[in-house]
Amino acid sequence: MPRPKGFDPTEVLDAAVGTFWRKGYAATSAQDLVEGTGLGRGSLYHSFSSKQRLFKEALRRYEETSATRVEEMLTAPGTIRERIRRVLMDVVEDETGSSDGHRGCLAVNAALELGGIDDEVTARVRHNFERVEDAFQAEFAAARREGEIGAERDPRALARFTLAAMYGLRVLGKTADRRALAQVVETTIQAF
Repeated sequence: MPRPKGFDPTEVLDAAVGTFWRKGYAATSAQDLVEGTGLGRGSLYHSFSSKQRLFKEALRRYEETSATRVEEMLTAPGTIRERIRRVLMDVVEDETGSSDGHRGCLAVNAALELGGIDDEVTARVRHNFERVEDAFQAEFAAARREGEIGAERDPRALARFTLAAMYGLRVLGKTADRRALAQVVETTIQAF
């Protein structure tokens, strides 16, 4: 009979997310993962088989938490402009308001580091982006039906524009200040 795991896999993945997010895939060593997760090398590799497999599982976990967060903010009360502003300002706050700021987005970081090189990472990041885009699109479609935005506006195009603004904020947030990021948010909102 196999011995039960002595750790919570979700907690380990959350810790791995944080480690990869801070350092990137290539710069994260096995020792960084040991220190970040609190597990020994043997336990890590027994459970996840490799750094690459752990990274892919960490990306999946990141999507679960980050995309769900966006979906929840988009379905909260308020006009479409208020909800989009809330999502984008949440990004600004993440990038400028805490000691963990200037990390960007793990999915964007992974796309920049491994997109087009690692097919599985590329597919996982694409899925993450599509999930968020679909959430934006659904809300823009509802806003168009309710007359909040013009009938001539394409919800999918608005969703892609907003996705580009959101992930652009993540990239800019690595070096820009809060004022510059807030200006991007307001200009994005005005485009609707």
